[in-house]
Amino acid sequence: MQPFDYIIPKDHAEASALLAQGTGATRAFMGGTDLLIRIRGGVVRPARVVDLKRLPGIHEIGPSPDGWLVIGAACTMNQVAGHPTVQARYDLLAQACNSVASYQLRNRATLGGNICNASPAADTAPALYCHDAVVEIFGPQGSRRVPIAQFFVGPGKTPLKPGEFVTAIHLPPAPRQSAAAFNKLGRTKLGDISTVSVAVYGWERETEPLRRGDTKANGTSPRDWAIALGAVGPTPLRAPEAEAALAADTSPEGVRRAAELAAAAARPIDDIRASAAYRRAMVAVLVRRGIESVLADLTGLRNLSGLAAGGAPSTGSGGAA
Repeated sequence: MQPFDYIIPKDHAEASALLAQGTGATRAFMGGTDLLIRIRGGVVRPARVVDLKRLPGIHEIGPSPDGWLVIGAACTMNQVAGHPTVQARYDLLAQACNSVASYQLRNRATLGGNICNASPAADTAPALYCHDAVVEIFGPQGSRRVPIAQFFVGPGKTPLKPGEFVTAIHLPPAPRQSAAAFNKLGRTKLGDISTVSVAVYGWERETEPLRRGDTKANGTSPRDWAIALGAVGPTPLRAPEAEAALAADTSPEGVRRAAELAAAAARPIDDIRASAAYRRAMVAVLVRRGIESVLADLTGLRNLSGLAAGGAPSTGSGGAA
């Protein structure tokens, strides 16, 4: 490995000033699971590496005054996945973090690093897309925030300017009743980069009362959906047509239709890991499985809510078989 200067800045301003000293000559360091491999392989040759892990708040998880959950960019995958609030309110993100590489690497790999690489196959990205996360950035002009969908500009490309770095990821308040499923396909069962990844997130609309039999003959129910795809486009992406179709119809036919629309939204390519045709077909399979899992969980939550209120269990919306 080539030699380089290793610097630990004392505050955000110093870190920004150091990172502004040459785009290629200086690199930010958090978990290092990607950067050190690239340095060792000669892919990048930085003159200095700036360690951001000791900056205030960058490795902490906690609520903000407005009720959002703030996750420091240097929080490790295991730290995020094991946090009680993440597990209770943002289980989709916990599932995605647990899918990254191996347990040992998840002790080093960080949430901020995963998105800053801007890989279309970043495991946490579909979950963050479903949660409408917002990325907090610090730079020479101070702090700014960017919606996650605008943070992935292209393969390996982000809107970060010279001297800027990610400090935190903000998640909006979670719905009272929700369920999620993260499905990942790789060449091996554990530790491989995604060939296709799918995040499905469904929640009860809190603007409408939950009551027994609150469904319609065509299978609709007072629920909203978010579906996001990874490794099937130049960036992670949402499938809004599939989300809208599912919000209108969660019958078995509606589930199949939503899965087809999600596959149509994908923009895969042929590469060494899979063909575009295979990826598109697997999007439909994984989305359908995710929807079925979420429907079953939401129906269970609704039944529990009815029992807690002293009523009889509701029939729910009827998950797809």
